[in-house]
Amino acid sequence: MTERSSPHQQCARRVLDNEGRALLALRDRIDASFDRAVELMAACRGKIVVTGMGKSGIMCRKIAATLASTGTPALFLHAGEGSHGDSGILTKGDVVVVVSYSGETDEVVRMLPLVKRLALPLVAIVGRAASSVARAADAVLDIGVSEEACPLGLAPTTSTTATVALGDALALALLEHKGFRVEDFALLHPAGSLGRKLLRVADLMHRGTDMPVVDVETPFKDTLVEITSKHLGITGVCDARGNLVGVVTDGDVRRGLERVEDVRSLTAHHMMSRDPKTIAADALAAEAVATMERHAITSLFILEGHRPVGIIHLHDLLRAGVV
Repeated sequence: MTERSSPHQQCARRVLDNEGRALLALRDRIDASFDRAVELMAACRGKIVVTGMGKSGIMCRKIAATLASTGTPALFLHAGEGSHGDSGILTKGDVVVVVSYSGETDEVVRMLPLVKRLALPLVAIVGRAASSVARAADAVLDIGVSEEACPLGLAPTTSTTATVALGDALALALLEHKGFRVEDFALLHPAGSLGRKLLRVADLMHRGTDMPVVDVETPFKDTLVEITSKHLGITGVCDARGNLVGVVTDGDVRRGLERVEDVRSLTAHHMMSRDPKTIAADALAAEAVATMERHAITSLFILEGHRPVGIIHLHDLLRAGVV
């Protein structure tokens, strides 16, 4: 026996069916105007300024945020505030994207003379191609829908879905046009899980005077001071040419003490472990974690040629959220 849908479920399906049909219709209207809009935005030497009012303004915020996070500098300008001084944010080299379903929104229309005076390219996202905003635009993108999902036909629903979907299409077409990579995305999202996952060893390693290193003839006491003062439980050991030939860890120090009566006879060369594990500066931080786990160690040196230029410790990876 088939369970009957509740009125709420039926309403939800009607809304999704309505919006799904609108998106398919929008897909079929993608044409040369879309290419023109992408070209104008890709050629922008300033920033993309996305402006609108009301529900369209809310969609503008989303569009601007998606553009910015995918490598296209963008911001939202409230069209109402733009008519009261905030339009000063517009400068030569910018591209303006106007979102107005009617294409006649008063606050938006009042901004058009300034956009034209500054000779800024204008992309219009409208529901009516025969409108003031569309006539002023260099590229017109039609998001018109046959009906809203709202049963009263009043609340912007299907039209706002179409707006944000088209904004996504623009942002991702620009992403592909610019060759934007996963690494670029991670750079713009350093606090996110993807950003942490794609951190490089070079982003976290200790350099210069923060890197513990001694030469092969360094006495026991000075070797111990280097390990202790740098707070990593290890020091690198270099030969006369500055090449890394070994490492001395806290464990190596203890083992060295067990072998001799007089620690004053010990040097870094006597205590060091040879063939230390290393990693490249451009390796992913996650790769450093895997190498440490594989060899049951907590530090890796980074080399240029055979010379140490940095060190990364498990604690650095923990603090960065890589582990």
